Amino acid sequence: MREMPLRAQERLDDLMHRGRHIIQNTEEFCFSLDAVLLAHFPRLHQRQRVLDLGTGTGVIPLLIAEQVAEVVAVELNPVLAELATRNVYMNELEHCIKVQQGDYRHIETMCARESFDWVLVNPPYRPVAQGQVNQLSGVARARHEVTATLADVVRAARYALRFGGRLAMVHLPERLAEIIEALHAWQMEPKKLQFVQPRDGKAPNLLLLEAVVGGAPGGLQVSPPLIVHDAAGSYTPQIKQIYGED
Repeated sequence: MREMPLRAQERLDDLMHRGRHIIQNTEEFCFSLDAVLLAHFPRLHQRQRVLDLGTGTGVIPLLIAEQVAEVVAVELNPVLAELATRNVYMNELEHCIKVQQGDYRHIETMCARESFDWVLVNPPYRPVAQGQVNQLSGVARARHEVTATLADVVRAARYALRFGGRLAMVHLPERLAEIIEALHAWQMEPKKLQFVQPRDGKAPNLLLLEAVVGGAPGGLQVSPPLIVHDAAGSYTPQIKQIYGED
């Protein structure tokens, strides 16, 4: 790992994965468990090209780099895109991760049509109510559909994915019906679903979904739920394994 000086409001976090670290800006949106879960959800292969939409500081590419041929990481926020570029350099992964600063609502300007095997996305979760935009802080804006709606995400993914390519997404269970409707509008069929529960017996607060371009209708596999915390409030063995703590 290369030395990288920290700037004001920056911190260095250990990803607990192959000795990799990540710089984050405490005044910007920092990654959380949902991004880590998404990185471990799909079954990737070393000849595949992956597009990460809304990469933030680049956490997902850093966690999957050795599994695939190439990751292209797109980020609208120039501060986060610059941080992602520095994180790639710091971890000596320039040979397989490319960061692009730009708006994936204009995906046609960023990549060739149907040129990726996978798209991974941890999108804004919540719709923006009328009059709400100006009331949202910078971090809150990252979690609301200010710059990209669910339809924007799915359209961009479909443009980038080859026939038979796969989309992996983390989102809210309450929006599952909308997600499936959007996927069907762009010729994608959900094939794998896993709910994430904060504790055993609690309602899920996240879902992980995989869809296939041109997939036949039906055949959705629902995996057992992923439980985050045990009764004592500690991470469960499943989560510890994902974090490399087992």
